[in-house]
Amino acid sequence: MHSTSADVDYSLQRRSLLSDVASGLVDTLDVCDASPYLISASRYHGEETEQRCPICRRENLWLVHYIYGDELRSSAGQARSRAELAMLAKQYRAFDVYVVEVCRGCGWNHLTHRFGMGQDHPNTPTTRTDVTTSRPPRQVSTRTDG
Repeated sequence: MHSTSADVDYSLQRRSLLSDVASGLVDTLDVCDASPYLISASRYHGEETEQRCPICRRENLWLVHYIYGDELRSSAGQARSRAELAMLAKQYRAFDVYVVEVCRGCGWNHLTHRFGMGQDHPNTPTTRTDVTTSRPPRQVSTRTDG
């Protein structure tokens, strides 16, 4: 059995959560709860972005890529660097990658993307800059003039 996940962008969910924090509906302590493992994974496997943390605004965000899939066995659930993802995509038929952004300063963390990789995924995003590099995800304007 192999993964057939679709690409998913969680930016709308992120925007909604940040709106709730800004309006006081959600406390910052509830969103700045990164586990020590996630912080450590960002140090060893993460990629620094140029995007500031939306909560503390002092630190840059880091992206951490986690892999999941039946074929991965004991490697499932581990954080991997982007270079390792490209190598794994050549070795395995299919696996899912979950991209989490984290602030090492205040502990903000949020799932940003999920996508499939591997030999069974003809569109394996090893070269897609919007998903696999440290460039922040594209923001969609919700402003209406009129």
